[in-house]
Amino acid sequence: MSMDIDVVVLWVDGNDPAWQAEKQKYSGKKTDDNNAAHRFRDWGLMQYWFRGIETFLPWVRKVHFVTWGHLPPFLNTDQPKLHIVRHEDYMPKDALPTFSSHALEANIHRIPGLAEHFIYCNDDMFFTRPLKAEQFFDEKTGLPRAQFCELPCIFKEYWTAYTVSFARNMSIINKWFPKEKVSLKAYWGKYLSRQYPMGDNIRSLALKLLFPTYYTGFRAFHSPIAFRKSTFEEVWDKEEELLTQTTLNRFRAIGEPNPVLFFWWQMVSGQFMPGKIDNEIIGVTAETLESACRDISSQAHDMICVNDPDSDIDFDACCAKVNSAFEKILPVKCSFEK
Repeated sequence: MSMDIDVVVLWVDGNDPAWQAEKQKYSGKKTDDNNAAHRFRDWGLMQYWFRGIETFLPWVRKVHFVTWGHLPPFLNTDQPKLHIVRHEDYMPKDALPTFSSHALEANIHRIPGLAEHFIYCNDDMFFTRPLKAEQFFDEKTGLPRAQFCELPCIFKEYWTAYTVSFARNMSIINKWFPKEKVSLKAYWGKYLSRQYPMGDNIRSLALKLLFPTYYTGFRAFHSPIAFRKSTFEEVWDKEEELLTQTTLNRFRAIGEPNPVLFFWWQMVSGQFMPGKIDNEIIGVTAETLESACRDISSQAHDMICVNDPDSDIDFDACCAKVNSAFEKILPVKCSFEK
């Protein structure tokens, strides 16, 4: 592929005493589901993340590794593809220090030297099979690949921080993109595609016919996502006040948009090409641990997200087994390691 494609990943070592001390200075409140400790703990898997990049995505131009300041002890900082990005390198001074991934994610287009085309990852998202650049970006148009699927928002039980962000995202999408302006004819080939599961196509078509004036929600893929930097600039141009407030929140706050907004914006604005996302989200619990490790070691999917559960687990035991599963498919040290 002729275009440069970068990867951006946010990482934090929640075990770092210096980071913990700084976080404690600013928190001063009871922990909620937005800022619970399990959202910051490190599973010790980042070497497999880098091995996956080098083994399965060798065409990546640069890896932008975003960090508060600490680094994994294994990391080879002299690797020419590696760009270590500290928060102060791209975040506004009045927003620092920040412990909000939403703030950091909303501003990643400001990372110095970032290519127009990039793939964004959380540090719990791993590449487990060989992938081509064409699976993320269309060669002819330069547009990111995405899997469109309108899926109604379903709110039940108590409102979590995520569901409130989900609702805020949808309000912004419907504000700027009236659904009735997209003709049924325009759905064919992009919003409906042979690359998507048949059930998703049927649902999207039905929701277009049943709710022609507004979008009811979308599937949110918790996976590596292809973006263009210009999409972030466009959203900022339209929603500067809201995104500025999100940037200034030191901790993730209920009611602010999350990065899914930028993904959905790409789709409803038509700035994408159809693609298939083969990603599995694994919530590692005592009940799912064995099947999760089997899926990792058998390379059952292109990408796997190892999601830290909200429930209590034997963290050390789970961590050891998940590490062992990754070691089976990525046993060789890569150039990003010392």
